[in-house]
Amino acid sequence: MFEASDIREWRGHDVVDADGHKIGVLESIYVDTGTDQPCFATVTVGLPTRRRLVFVPLVGATVGPGYLKVTHGKDQVKKAPAIDTDGELPAAEEPEVFAHYELPYAPGAGGERRLARR
Repeated sequence: MFEASDIREWRGHDVVDADGHKIGVLESIYVDTGTDQPCFATVTVGLPTRRRLVFVPLVGATVGPGYLKVTHGKDQVKKAPAIDTDGELPAAEEPEVFAHYELPYAPGAGGERRLARR
């Protein structure tokens, strides 16, 4: 395995936790607006009639043949803040995503959003 450099190419591949348990399928990447570096991924989870996108940090993520491995456990990811499959993350809910994983959050210097979907 190797560190994910441009994980946008991995859209549609399985996302697994550190123990190799499948969490879902990689849907999209959210970048940090200050650095334009991948910061979070959204993962499609749920039953076909009740799908949603959950957020998972990409710190320490690695890729293998056909999958993206994240450092957080399946249970924690599945309980993460979520949006509808055709939804967008409201700016007011960004801090909740960071807080779920106990990550520091600070908006941009001018109060701008911290995350942008790519």
